[in-house]
Amino acid sequence: MASQTPELDSALDAIVASYDGPEEINNLESAALPNRRAVIEAIDHLKPIIYLGFYSVRSVDRANLGKCIGEHLYPARDLLVEQIRRAQLYEERVGRTAPRPENWANDVVLRLFQKLPDMRRQLNADVLAAYQGDPAADSIEEIVFSYPSVQAMTAHRIAHQLQLEGVPILPRIIAYDAHQRTGVDIHPGATIEEGFFMDHGTGIVIGETAVIGRGVKLYQGVTLGALSTRRTGAVPKKRHPTLEDGVTIYSGATILGGETVIGRGSVIGGNVWLVHSVPPNSKIFGRPRDPE
Repeated sequence: MASQTPELDSALDAIVASYDGPEEINNLESAALPNRRAVIEAIDHLKPIIYLGFYSVRSVDRANLGKCIGEHLYPARDLLVEQIRRAQLYEERVGRTAPRPENWANDVVLRLFQKLPDMRRQLNADVLAAYQGDPAADSIEEIVFSYPSVQAMTAHRIAHQLQLEGVPILPRIIAYDAHQRTGVDIHPGATIEEGFFMDHGTGIVIGETAVIGRGVKLYQGVTLGALSTRRTGAVPKKRHPTLEDGVTIYSGATILGGETVIGRGSVIGGNVWLVHSVPPNSKIFGRPRDPE
């Protein structure tokens, strides 16, 4: 490397030396890790498969439907198999997971693709929930192209399936990319039934063990979080709340705790702070009283 200035060379030497320490971010095996851009490229191939009539650059009909889907399915397969394989081998190398079968990455991708028809059904219900729940929506097309809720849930439903398969790293890459694009932060472990709508969406946070029933609607700034955020060794299996079917939560509300259940059909007002369960069809506004 050509020398620039003594000061610059000194800074370079100091940075190199800093990698001799025990810090966790000193990993020099980055070439073995999944490639973030390749993961997102794969997801960007899956989106047209789910919404082909919206994303296609040419006319699509039943005669050429299979060919058009294949143009995205096969490259998505190649990208995902390679990136899952890299994540798998890296985790095995550092001792975080036991060795997987040789064809595990390929089998995971095939199972993901077999789930795509069901994901399309779920996302269809999500899109309809947005259209029916937002009087400002002029069309289904507008919702698919421009609503953060739909973009975030498309990414989440893919990431969640990979999370269920035990794929390391990739689900969080997908979730983070969706967070950057939409302002919605959903952990890929969260379980979300169909017909889910996030109005505006910005600032919504949904934790790893949250469970959300059918037909739930959240407004901007809602947090479904944990009561404790410290890593204490044994992590409780359920740290985030459960929202039963038909719950509506208005902007800025915070609901915390794995034992907290918001009963079916309840309405939680804006800026409410809840750390305990409420029965079905409750209406909570302002500062709720603690249970006796």
